[in-house]
Amino acid sequence: MMAGCQATSLPSLLEKARRVYRESFGDTEPEIAVSAPGRVNLIGEHTDYNEGLVLPMALPMVTVVVGSQTADTSVSIVTAAEEADEPRRVDFPLPQDSNPLTPGEPKWANYVKGVIQHYRAGPLPGFRAVIASNVPIGGGLSSSASLEVAVYTFLQQICSDDNDLVAKALACQKAEHTFASMPCGIMDQFISVMGKEGHALLIDCRSLEATLVPLTNPGVVILITNSNVRHSLTGSEYPSRRRQCEEAARALGKASLREASMEDLEAAKDRLDSETSRRARHVIGEIARTARAAKVLRAGEYREFGRLMVESHHSLRDDYDVSCPELDQLVAAAMEVEGVHGSRMTGGGFGGCTVTLLEASAVDRATQHIQEKYSRTATFYITTPSEGARALSL
Repeated sequence: MMAGCQATSLPSLLEKARRVYRESFGDTEPEIAVSAPGRVNLIGEHTDYNEGLVLPMALPMVTVVVGSQTADTSVSIVTAAEEADEPRRVDFPLPQDSNPLTPGEPKWANYVKGVIQHYRAGPLPGFRAVIASNVPIGGGLSSSASLEVAVYTFLQQICSDDNDLVAKALACQKAEHTFASMPCGIMDQFISVMGKEGHALLIDCRSLEATLVPLTNPGVVILITNSNVRHSLTGSEYPSRRRQCEEAARALGKASLREASMEDLEAAKDRLDSETSRRARHVIGEIARTARAAKVLRAGEYREFGRLMVESHHSLRDDYDVSCPELDQLVAAAMEVEGVHGSRMTGGGFGGCTVTLLEASAVDRATQHIQEKYSRTATFYITTPSEGARALSL
């Protein structure tokens, strides 16, 4: 079910990928198809690289990869994304020990190359493939992890590994670190690999333990509102936040901010500048909020869950400085609507999306009110927790 926007359905996305495959590779049909979802994080923002807790769910929006094995040792990849930088097709030899893959242009291909380079089995055969996605790029819904996990899942079909799901997520994270220069935490790849229909997933980013949290009440839905302000996290902001958190942990004498309490932070205030202290305050508070949120969601206490979402947004806005006027507008407008339990920015920040928990009966009035109050044009998605990466039948 969608409001205000019709995202491409999975069958349509698959058909588009097959069509591009035929056009690109001489009217032959692909033999393999896989998908991996984007995600929305319900609460627990900028905690994953601090060994904290996160509570994401996998989305029905996915990246699809279709393709076939070839007899040689080269790779041909085509992206169907119209917004991708040129060229839309790349050809390169498979990596050898003496000649590993390296990042370059076009940037979209680096995610693919990184996953191939860090794939956990081998030797890989040559292949050709087409990528198509309906996860909005730059919307904070993790289009990059969706792409990485889809490519890894495709590689598993042509050269199986040991099917260790945690190791799969870590290999995809490593690809993003080394080939896209983005020091992301583990959440996005983890939920894309392990998402389950009807459930959010509480992930402990220190132990890598994941606990399913049911979210199946048909009277309560998740509204994603895309601000259509595209964010880019590869600039200085994300790495600088990460650095500040590491500095704060060092000043507190902790391995990570997961180990720290508000009392620790108060005791160390003379050793931290005010900005670094605010960053740490957000992370320490957000980890505690996320633990509480998982408990109340499991108990069906949606009003309390919503209160924690709003508290999270204010902390991200005031202490972590990763919101923007458009996201603040969207959250404020949502909270004016009867039947809305809570709303917050989601993803890295500086644009992208908000996530709102509300009664199903309030969807139409919420989307109408938010659009009336918003200074730009928003796109709305009503979503439910969906399945993680999987092979598809053609």
